[in-house]
Amino acid sequence: MIPLLNLYKERWQVESEQIIKPGLAAIESALTLLGHPEKQLNVVHFAGTNGKGSTLSFVEGIARAHGLSVGKFMSPCVVDVHDQIQIDGEPISTDQMDRLFQHLAEAGLSGKLTDFELLTVVAFLYFADQKPDLVLIEAGMGGREDSTNVVIPIVSVVPSIALEHTKFLGDTLTSIARHKAGIFKDNCPAVIGEMTNNVKDIFVQEAKAKNVALYCYGQHFTVTKTNGSELYENTVYEVKFGNLQRQLLGAHQGQNMSLAITAFMEVAKKFQLELDESKIQFGIKTAVLAGRFEQVLPNIYFDGAHNPASIQSLVSTIKEHFPKKRIEFLVGLLADKDVQSILKLLEEVGDAFYFADIQNERAMKASVIFELSQAKNKYIINDPVKILTEPVKGDTVRIVTGSLYLLSEIRQKCKNII
Repeated sequence: MIPLLNLYKERWQVESEQIIKPGLAAIESALTLLGHPEKQLNVVHFAGTNGKGSTLSFVEGIARAHGLSVGKFMSPCVVDVHDQIQIDGEPISTDQMDRLFQHLAEAGLSGKLTDFELLTVVAFLYFADQKPDLVLIEAGMGGREDSTNVVIPIVSVVPSIALEHTKFLGDTLTSIARHKAGIFKDNCPAVIGEMTNNVKDIFVQEAKAKNVALYCYGQHFTVTKTNGSELYENTVYEVKFGNLQRQLLGAHQGQNMSLAITAFMEVAKKFQLELDESKIQFGIKTAVLAGRFEQVLPNIYFDGAHNPASIQSLVSTIKEHFPKKRIEFLVGLLADKDVQSILKLLEEVGDAFYFADIQNERAMKASVIFELSQAKNKYIINDPVKILTEPVKGDTVRIVTGSLYLLSEIRQKCKNII
């Protein structure tokens, strides 16, 4: 369930299904009725298992530093449905959402879409009306059959591939890669992160079939540490950008940053912009993303890691930045995740664990997670807000993780705190 979406559905009597239904037929039919607003947008399209949101945020920072107005459609929400659709950091307003839902009702779209398809259509209509220079679109699940995959992008970006949504995408990395590679469009360039050879081959094959210029991390561009900052190098464009410093922590974010710079080169060509190293530096330095090793209070962090690959990145970041701290985790998980692998990874660095229920039909009960955990110090917590309000000792770091839905719930309850 998307918080506050039902408010607009009920107000305007627009029905939609709260299920995942892969395929483009329904949304293509809806967009035809609405005059194809998605065709009016200059889009960068993002898919992949981990790193989509961070890479998107780096592109947003760089683009805005170069003077472009930027719309973005991301999921899931941080607090409620409004923050999934933004322009220059400002969420869509209630008045604007009302107007668009009235439009959907008058167009006769009630009962024809899923919740995510409905919200995707709202985003397209909003951006077509407001006309930001650039629109950054994050796929919801997969890519090939995701409702966002109706756009023709300036460039497509896939940061990583890991096991996820195996019921829909298949239970191998190559089958998942085939879904993600489906966002490639004929003659539109694409950028991908570091991948194993057999997974990378899937993207290479898709690129050849669609005449896509494919830029690969480690082959065409890299990022390296240099004297407390980072250096980006691109052998195709023969450019270097140095003194890059970012707020998004973790070695994996360096790669996401490099993908964003590479993608923005294609955006710059589209808008006939001259790349400015100082503006790239500023865009990288100011890029932030809620729920990605985000400090919300002193010694309290939110991280939306929710699969083994992203949890491993979180663990590596903790080892790098808090090697001598006591680590306390507040964890909530969806039942369709690899819960045992996630717990095993967190237990490498965790000194105490608090397990909480998530108000989501796909959630695993805290009591079940408790039984699966091998941690010595583990507890079930009925009110996760306590984790934010109880004092934190100087040698302790508390981290809320396991699901972006858990982070969203806590934010809604703690608007006056964080």
